[in-house]
Amino acid sequence: QLQAFGGGLVQVGDSLRLSCAACERTFTVMAWFRQAPGKEREFVAAISGSSSTAYADSVKGRYTISRDNAKNTIHLQMNSLKPEDTGVYYCAARNPAITVIQRTHRGYAYWGRGTLVTVSS
Repeated sequence: QLQAFGGGLVQVGDSLRLSCAACERTFTVMAWFRQAPGKEREFVAAISGSSSTAYADSVKGRYTISRDNAKNTIHLQMNSLKPEDTGVYYCAARNPAITVIQRTHRGYAYWGRGTLVTVSS
């Protein structure tokens, strides 16, 4: 029900925009998580139905999450990319009845397939 796209191979300092389209239903709280090789999945950013946002400290000031309600899509604009931003990025959504952002992956019931972001130095 969630389709993420936009990953790719970029250089340090480049920008990239990820998108996630929700199909068949509308979600309130949606988020991005990422997982680097050999590491646990970590929270990146989330946005609520009222467009309140939350970011991991490691991406604050570089990443911007936004939503287009008309297209049932969220975006993640990633600027000033670093090698440590490399990983598989997953789009996730909470149960539609829940309106509160959560930073742990266990709070998200819906997941899309990941899209790989590789930042080369």
